[in-house]
Amino acid sequence: MPLKEILEITWLSLAVSGTAAAMAMIVGLPVAVWLYLKPFPGKRLIAALVNTGMGLPPVVVGLLLAILFWRTGPLGFLQLMYTPAAMVLAQFIIALPLVIGLSLAALEQVDSEVLLQARALGASSRQMIVVLLKESRMGQLAAIIAAFGGVISEVGAVMMVGGNLKGYTRVLTTAIVQETRMGNFRSAIYLGLILLSLSFAVNWFLTSLQQKGVNRWKGPRWK
Repeated sequence: MPLKEILEITWLSLAVSGTAAAMAMIVGLPVAVWLYLKPFPGKRLIAALVNTGMGLPPVVVGLLLAILFWRTGPLGFLQLMYTPAAMVLAQFIIALPLVIGLSLAALEQVDSEVLLQARALGASSRQMIVVLLKESRMGQLAAIIAAFGGVISEVGAVMMVGGNLKGYTRVLTTAIVQETRMGNFRSAIYLGLILLSLSFAVNWFLTSLQQKGVNRWKGPRWK
């Protein structure tokens, strides 16, 4: 496989998965904050649906979107089938429950005394949310890591809605499947190593951000 094609595939993989993970964080974090702060009937049901969505099979997401975006489907007029936009949407749907669920779990771990102190000092609702997000920032970064890791390695949904079109919608995971089917195992292995390296590099960067500034326990050491 030519180097130019490998670079194009790698860039598209990063662009699609990165965009999907970023969109999921932009949408999912406010939803998690809302679920945490607002008591309402059916809240437990929604939380249960979010937790169920964290294990949503990607191929099911691809199937549903394919039905919607097919030429004869209800949204076929949008002409999104077999486009990078459809791939981003599929991965966004996969990543969103992960972001909401893990962000909500991080918010629930915040010490309630911190919020009580902020309220006692006269913090506004907006300031309370800022304090809440600041105290749970490590968990929020963990949510991004999980979301990106989940979508960068996904193949079923992007194959169904992207079509694995050379030079247009082919990403690392679908290219690995294609090369394996053709018996080009060496190329498939190279692409697999690139995928692992890319995933490691992004997760290493996000993990470094997560660990930066973490207060280490200063108590006595065990002898």
